Amino acid sequence: MSRETFPLEAGALRIVAVADTHSRPHPELGRHIDALAPDRIVHAGDIGDRKVLSDLARHAPVTAVRGNIDELGEPDVVVIDVGGLLKILLTHIAVNGPRLRADALRSAKAEGASLVVCGHSHVPFATHDRGVTVFNPGSAGPRRFHLPILFGVIDVARTGVSVRHIDCETGRAWRPNLS
Repeated sequence: MSRETFPLEAGALRIVAVADTHSRPHPELGRHIDALAPDRIVHAGDIGDRKVLSDLARHAPVTAVRGNIDELGEPDVVVIDVGGLLKILLTHIAVNGPRLRADALRSAKAEGASLVVCGHSHVPFATHDRGVTVFNPGSAGPRRFHLPILFGVIDVARTGVSVRHIDCETGRAWRPNLS
């Protein structure tokens, strides 16, 4: 397990969350990241090629974890302290369906993390499970099945934390079609 601190400068911090790029991030990803002007980028694994991380680092500093396809030397888990206001547990595999796996929940609770950011399933979602917020930004890489190609945004301020998804193809906010 690795640890990092992201300072909360000017009272707010914007983090872009990316996962499951599989060596081929969407070609518009960088442009959409630039439009959001993040302070940091986190990659929740299945990076593929190390070039993905160096390309992302052109937009903001990057913190990444190893996914089940990766052999890049990244840690399996990173605990991120955001300005003393929020702890994030960044890992690749953390859920079983819509619920946190027991090991991920134990790690989050032990570290005092109130947000788990994960990847693996390519399924975008944000939920609360047993006192912990779970955020999967979806996949910013090749399309899998009929899933959208997305990334996430985590905005942290002294007044609260919000998460949202952005469509890599359009650059607009994404919400699931519930019809």
